[in-house]
Amino acid sequence: MTSLLEITSLEKSFGSQRLFKEISFTVAEGARIGFLGPNGSGKSTLLKIIMGIEAPDRGSVFQRKEAVIGYASQIPEFPPLSVEEVVLQGQKSSEAAIEARILLGKAQFTDFSQEASLLSGGWKKRLDIVRAMMLKPDLLLLDEPTNHLDLEGIKWLETFLRKENVSYVVVSHDRYFLDQVATTVIELNPCYPQGLFACKGNMRAFIEQKEQFLEGQEKQAMSLSSVVRQEKAWLKKTPRARTTKSRSRIQRAHNLIETLSEVKKRNKVSRVDIEFLSSDRETRKLLVATNISKSLGEKQLFTGVDLTLSPGTRVGVVGKNGTGKTTLLKVLAGEIPQDMGTLKYASDLKIVYFDQHREQISPEITLREALSPNGDMVEFQGQFIHVNGWAKKFLFSPDKLQLPVECLSGGERARIVMAKLMLEPADILFLDEPTNDLDIPTLEVIEEQLKEFPGAVVLISHDRWFMDAVCTQIIGLGENNEQNLFSSYEQWERSIQKVFKKEKVAPQKREPIRKKLSYNEQRELEGMEGAIREKESEIAQIEKRLAEAASEESLKLYTLLASSQQDLDALFARWEFLESKK
Repeated sequence: MTSLLEITSLEKSFGSQRLFKEISFTVAEGARIGFLGPNGSGKSTLLKIIMGIEAPDRGSVFQRKEAVIGYASQIPEFPPLSVEEVVLQGQKSSEAAIEARILLGKAQFTDFSQEASLLSGGWKKRLDIVRAMMLKPDLLLLDEPTNHLDLEGIKWLETFLRKENVSYVVVSHDRYFLDQVATTVIELNPCYPQGLFACKGNMRAFIEQKEQFLEGQEKQAMSLSSVVRQEKAWLKKTPRARTTKSRSRIQRAHNLIETLSEVKKRNKVSRVDIEFLSSDRETRKLLVATNISKSLGEKQLFTGVDLTLSPGTRVGVVGKNGTGKTTLLKVLAGEIPQDMGTLKYASDLKIVYFDQHREQISPEITLREALSPNGDMVEFQGQFIHVNGWAKKFLFSPDKLQLPVECLSGGERARIVMAKLMLEPADILFLDEPTNDLDIPTLEVIEEQLKEFPGAVVLISHDRWFMDAVCTQIIGLGENNEQNLFSSYEQWERSIQKVFKKEKVAPQKREPIRKKLSYNEQRELEGMEGAIREKESEIAQIEKRLAEAASEESLKLYTLLASSQQDLDALFARWEFLESKK
């Protein structure tokens, strides 16, 4: 397969901090690469080097002649122009205008005249991807495209990437997303001999192969240690004894010592040291919420929420934007009042709240002041720790302590908030988007700690992998103010895919469903499989027409395709509803 891009012996440092050294890999036509690595490993910098925005210290980037590369940055910004003008990028032909509207339609924009600079973070992400696709790229580079996207936006992007005929490299920490869109996964990490590790397959295959590789590297270190001990003992012999030995063995011994040092260095992986502090309360009921309702102005967010939090309970709150997830969290935490219902708290309940906007940290203060506001010492679990040692637990080097918080990355700010939370004993942790900006090693540590935390946890996250790993139950908030409990994130996701949008049922009344089908319903159920097959065939025909359609017809066909897909979702939901009554 033809190469689009070849990276050879690339190196980059910022001051004394080395990002990567002598990394090499190739991107071929048809590649669908998920690119990951710990914060600070240089993923974004690598994309900028490929685009010519930054220069490497050494090495080369070879791009196939006439190959076009599109790039969507991590934090896109736009001038005060309409979204259509931004996508057109000065092109004025009627063909370009049609192509721009088709792409904007694919990205689910409905108002092409809205000002791009005023869009939310998630819609700016979509627009930046559309702008890159307008170039008709052979290769698309996406830097953290799921940041600021809600679940609906992430699922749109998954579908978009699977359907578009474009090769891509996507940098992300969203493991579930990478599992869906990547056929090759590459991790940039100094723990590997070549500075990176590539695996054919999806994210789950990568995790399995990575574990096997690192286990093998640990065994290699153990084996080398044994050999090196023998060689060191030999080297310590008297000079007279040594002269009878071959010079090659002396050189071999030194080479083995150097190799062992390198392997040990790679095996030494720094991990953020997160441990939430529990109050060790033995009360079985920490919080009982009964029939909680809340409105925002004239909009009803949710009604009839019932929830009991006990030690060990880990609840995930999910739903589309605007369904009131953060509001529910604040109501349960007692930060804002409910409109109806009752909240009963255990006496002297200790609550810790993680805010998604990181409002607890002033951007003007230094990292030292943020980590240790009361001097040079921090008290944790009855012991006093110097701020330098406390900083190292969260992967901050002491030379960063005088930096203002506003100069730190989003992931670094999230680690500061985690450090503050660890100092507060808690019965309940309320966590609003704690996974934003965090790399996978840090996410894995937080997952482990939350599963071991003896109190209760209520959290909101768009990271589906994280939610599946942590939560024991899910509260799903819906567009019609209903809320339901699910045993897993996957179960909730299946339920929303089959929502029957044409059948309005008032959830507040909770009317019992009849256990038997009527005659008409039985007839409807018997014909349901045929109706689903017919609708699927219709969708296939539209997609076939799209592949052959002229630009003028494409926009209408995309609208028709979206409508047909909604009809199919409704058929599946109706089929499931009728089956449940049998």
